[in-house]
Amino acid sequence: MYIVSREGNCVTTISAGKARMSLCRLIDRVAETHEIIRISGKTTNAILVSEEKWNAIQETLYLYENPETHKSIKESMNTPLTECGRKLNW
Repeated sequence: MYIVSREGNCVTTISAGKARMSLCRLIDRVAETHEIIRISGKTTNAILVSEEKWNAIQETLYLYENPETHKSIKESMNTPLTECGRKLNW
């Protein structure tokens, strides 16, 4: 079964029993494809994502939780490229 997430990603749903039988393959699969896999249990579900995707999610949440950083990002997204500096002062 495939479900489309809010971000437009396809989410594959498998049962907990099938996930248990092929966990190593599923781990490799999400690491290689960045696919999201929903594992359905009897009473609730869980999500399997790659460590790389998880770290990206955590970073995004951190940036949105900091009001000053969030404000700065929103302001910079509204700045036209013509108003941005061309030279980086690194």
